[in-house]
Amino acid sequence: MPAAAALCLGFGLLIQIGTNFANDYYDYFKGADTVARVGPRRAVAAGLISPQSMRGAMIGVFVAALLPGLALINWGGPWLLVVGVASILCGITYTGGPWPLAYQGLGDVFVFIFFGLVAVGATYFVQAGEWQAEVLLLAVPVGLLATNILVVNNYRDADTDAIAGKKTLVVRFGRGFARMQFSASLLGALLLLPVAGWRLGSAWLLLPWLLVPAAWTQCRQLKKGGSPAELITLLGATGRLLAAYALLLAAGLVLAGL
Repeated sequence: MPAAAALCLGFGLLIQIGTNFANDYYDYFKGADTVARVGPRRAVAAGLISPQSMRGAMIGVFVAALLPGLALINWGGPWLLVVGVASILCGITYTGGPWPLAYQGLGDVFVFIFFGLVAVGATYFVQAGEWQAEVLLLAVPVGLLATNILVVNNYRDADTDAIAGKKTLVVRFGRGFARMQFSASLLGALLLLPVAGWRLGSAWLLLPWLLVPAAWTQCRQLKKGGSPAELITLLGATGRLLAAYALLLAAGLVLAGL
């Protein structure tokens, strides 16, 4: 259903934008974004926009996300309202509120849930009108690779996050743990493909294995560490690997006639 797919895309993009605005706003006030930050510039911390304007933009985007979210009820039923509200609340409390998730080391868990299980599962449900266990085999790898983007980001910011009291998993357990988590997520995303292919009866689902050389290179790059600039480059490459994985997996599903 093209309309349902478009609404899912619109909702997902608005939630992502709103969450980024929330992170920009709340990290500034909590001291995680300072002149010592080595990542891409944050608008409020860099003085490009006032905190009040960013807060207004955050609220506006989240309100706008309700529009496609409410429209999706026509396909998925009223329970999608719970999913939509939970997505917005987690987008805000990721770095905001009295107990921000990212500051407690729970960011990885919620990225995995909402960018993997919820995003893939809900998108499938509103178009197919049903749920299949095999969808989980495709949602988990997407969630793992999305979490790896956060791992690289937190790996780069570990020193300044520790000073600000942002206890990410990298801050709690160290960079060695982060490298193991990163590699395990890549390995898991690749090893779940033959399981999904067996369950769905098609070897076409192995297409993302074309990314094995890129995955190996990224593991070596993270182990090397390097300068902030090199880690920012790796951050972009991690995002591109997720996009390539999703496209190859989608192509495999189409070629398999699924």
